[in-house]
Amino acid sequence: MAVDKITLTGLKVYGYHGVLKKERKKGQEFIVDISVSYKSNKAVDTDDIEYAINYSEIALIAKQVIEGEPKNLIEKVADDIATKIIEKFDVKTVRVTLHKPNAPLDVIFDDVSVSVERMK
Repeated sequence: MAVDKITLTGLKVYGYHGVLKKERKKGQEFIVDISVSYKSNKAVDTDDIEYAINYSEIALIAKQVIEGEPKNLIEKVADDIATKIIEKFDVKTVRVTLHKPNAPLDVIFDDVSVSVERMK
């Protein structure tokens, strides 16, 4: 039995998440990386997308969540993405890393991110 992984890296989506009022009003770009593992036997055997995990649908889920209802914490946004993916697809695990490269910090930094991993 094959268990394979699909990884999407660097999906950029504008959203309005954060604790501060200015984050909710102005918004900012978020970057998301998603990795899912699933049994690929039937997809590989048939070469049919019907039995594969459609990564464009995974990207769309992330986009809809990030563009959707504002949340205070990026942990909640990442969890919402992971939960929706698990609900829609027959996956074993989902890992979502949500980057907030323009977080309002008073220090110089390259990135702030949170990662969540969920299993079915």
